[in-house]
Amino acid sequence: MLCTKRLIVINMRLNHIVIIALLLCTTLVFAQTNGDTTLQNAADSIARLFDIDEIIVTAHKKDEPVIPVQRLEGQRLEGLSTQSVADAVRYFSGVQVKDYGGVGGLKTVDVRSMGTNHLGVFYDGIEIGNAQNGTVDLGKFSMDNIEEISLYNGQKSEIFQAAKDYGSAGTLYLKTRRPKFQDGKRYNLQLVMKAGTFGLANPSVLYEQKLTDNLHLSVNGEYTYAHGRYHFRYRKVLPDGTVAWDTTAVRQNGDVNAWRGEIGFFGYINEGKWHIKAYCYGSEKGIPGAIVNNVWTNSQRQWDRNAFVQGNFTKTFVKGYDFQVNAKYSNDWMRYLNPDTTLMYIDNAFTQQEIYLSMAHRLNALGKQSAFARMRTIPVNLDFSLSADYQWNYLQGNLANFVFPERNTVLLAAATQIYWKYIKAQASVLATFVHDKIHVPTLTTATATRQKPQFTPAVFLSYQPYLKEELYLRAFYKRIFRMPTFNDLYYTDMGNISLQPEYTTQYDGGIQYDKKWQRGVFRNISIKADGYFNQVKNKIVAIPKGNGQYRWMMMNYGYVEIRGCDVNLSTTLDLTHDVLLTVSAAYTYQKAQDFTSPEEITYGGQIAYVPWHSGSATANLQWHGLSFNYAFIYVGERYHNSANIPANHEQPWYTHDLTVAYELPLKSCRLHFAMEINNMLNQQYDIILNYPMPGINGKGIIKIII
Repeated sequence: MLCTKRLIVINMRLNHIVIIALLLCTTLVFAQTNGDTTLQNAADSIARLFDIDEIIVTAHKKDEPVIPVQRLEGQRLEGLSTQSVADAVRYFSGVQVKDYGGVGGLKTVDVRSMGTNHLGVFYDGIEIGNAQNGTVDLGKFSMDNIEEISLYNGQKSEIFQAAKDYGSAGTLYLKTRRPKFQDGKRYNLQLVMKAGTFGLANPSVLYEQKLTDNLHLSVNGEYTYAHGRYHFRYRKVLPDGTVAWDTTAVRQNGDVNAWRGEIGFFGYINEGKWHIKAYCYGSEKGIPGAIVNNVWTNSQRQWDRNAFVQGNFTKTFVKGYDFQVNAKYSNDWMRYLNPDTTLMYIDNAFTQQEIYLSMAHRLNALGKQSAFARMRTIPVNLDFSLSADYQWNYLQGNLANFVFPERNTVLLAAATQIYWKYIKAQASVLATFVHDKIHVPTLTTATATRQKPQFTPAVFLSYQPYLKEELYLRAFYKRIFRMPTFNDLYYTDMGNISLQPEYTTQYDGGIQYDKKWQRGVFRNISIKADGYFNQVKNKIVAIPKGNGQYRWMMMNYGYVEIRGCDVNLSTTLDLTHDVLLTVSAAYTYQKAQDFTSPEEITYGGQIAYVPWHSGSATANLQWHGLSFNYAFIYVGERYHNSANIPANHEQPWYTHDLTVAYELPLKSCRLHFAMEINNMLNQQYDIILNYPMPGINGKGIIKIII
C-alpha cells in the first residue's frame, strides 16, 4: 500500500541561483567574445524559465503487515534440521506440534491451543482440504521444494485474497519455489541425496526450464524410504517416586515408503501472472501405535494416494483494479488396516473428492486515476475487496451403513483496508453457506444436516507513533468457526447430525520494533510481543455412549479459555573477518483452561498437552561457504488429560540440534555438503503419551546445483 514517507519542499529561488551559476560557467567563453550584454540576456532568460511554484516530492513507505506474522525463509529455513514442514513449524511461537514419532509418523499443528481443525494450511495460496476429519498431516510435505513458510494468527495481512483465507482462526502458508534464472541461463538443475539413521534414504531432483521469456517449467520428484526402527528407553515413575518400570526396546512398525511428484507451469503476462500445478503423493507406512499393556509392537498399516491440480491467475486490468481466480480439483484415497483380531479387525478405505473455485476483486478507491487522489493533501490509501468461493466435497467409504455424504459450501467475503499516515486498519466480514446431502440414507441418518448461514467479522489495527521509527502497536479481534467434519456428523455409530459449528473468538494486542544499522557489529534487531485471549465455544468432543468400550458419540460439549503471550527476538551481528551471526528466539506462555462443566474434575484444568511454558532458539554462523546452525527446542511441564492430577503429569522435554554445512563453488556447478545431528544429548521423551520419540540421530546431505 502506498504511504507518504516524507515531503520534501524545494525552494526554487535557491535552485535558481545554483542553476544560473552552472549555466553561467558554460557560457563564460561566449560572454567574453560577445560582451556583457549577451551574458545579462542569458541570465534574464534563465530566471524567467525557472520561476515556478513549489514542488512536492513523495516516496513509498515500507509496508509492514497489520497482522502479526512469523516467517521462515532463505538460509535460515535451509539451515534448520528438518525433514518435513512440521519440523520447521516447531520454531514458531504459540505452536504445539503433535508428533507420533518416526519418519512417517502423523504430525499435526495446533496454534494457540484452539485445536488442529482451526488451522488452515495453504499450499501456493490454495487451502489443503480434508472434509473427512479436518486434519492436515504436515509430515507429508517435504522441505526440498519449500521456499517460505509463514504463520498468521487470525488471517493473512492483505485483503486481496480468496474468501477461504478469511475462514480460519490461524493460517499456515507453504510457498514452493518459483523458477528464477540468472542472466544467460535457460535451465536449473538440483540433485539432492539424504541418508541417515532409521535406514533413511531420500533422493530428490528439481529441474527448471525457461521455455520462453514469459513461460517457465518446474518438475520436482522425491522418494523416501526408512525402516523406522530406533532404540528408546521407557521409564515410568509413580507419583511417590517409585520406579514402576525402566526398560530399553526397539520401536517397530515405523517403516515408510513414500514418493512425491510435482510439475508446474509459470507464466507472466502484461500486468499479471499465472501458474498451474499438478501434485501427486503416495505412501505405504506402518503405524507403530501406543505402547500400552506391555505391548511393544503393532501391526496396523496405512496407504495414502493424494493428487490435485490447481491454478492461479492474477492481473491488473486498469490502474487501481485487480482480479484473481483460483481453481482446484483433488482426489484423496486412504486405506487403514488393523489385522489384529484380538482388538478389532478393521479394513477401511475412503475416497474424498473436492472441487474448488474462487474469484477475488480489489479496487483502490483513492488510486492515481481518481480526481480526489489528485486533489488531496493528506496521504490516504483506501482499498475494497470482494471475493466469492465455491467448494464441493464428496466422501466414499466401505464402512457398513455409510451414508456417502456430499457438501456444498459457498463463501462470500467483503473487506476494506485504509492506510492513513500513522494508522493501518483492515476489516472484513465472511458469510458462509453450507448444505450437506446424503446419498445413502440409513435408519439413524435419514437426512443430512443443514447449517444456518454464518456471518463472522474481523477487525485489525496497527498504529505507528513515529514515522521515522519502525515501532508498531497493533490489535485485532476475530470471530470464526469451523464446520463439523464428515466424521463428526456421519461416521457410522459415532456421528451426530445435530452438531453445531465450533466457534472461536480471538483478542490480540501486541508491539513490534525493528531497527537496522549500516555500520557496527549489530546490523539489525527485531522484537515482537503479543498478548492474547481466545475462547472456544461449542467444542466438539467424543463422549462415551452406553456401556461399550468402543461406543462413542460426538457432542457440542466443551468450552475453553486461552490466555497467553508470544515473544519473538532476532538479531544479526557482523563479526570480524566476514563472519555473520544470526540469532533468534521464541517464547510462549499459555494458560488454556477447560471450563466445560463445574461438576467435572477437569473444570479449570490446563487442557491436554498444552505446556505453560515453551520456546525455541536458533543460531546461524556463516563464514564464506561454511555455516553452523544450532537449534534448541523446549516444551515445559504439561498434562496428558484436562484432569490435572499427578498421575497425568508429563515432564518437560528439550532437544539440541546441530547442522554443519559447506558450499563449494565450481565452474559449472555448486556442491553443498551438510551433516545434521539431532537430539544431541539423547533426550528420551514423549510428545504424545506412550509414543516414544527417537534419541540421538543424524543425517547426511549432498546437493548438486547446476
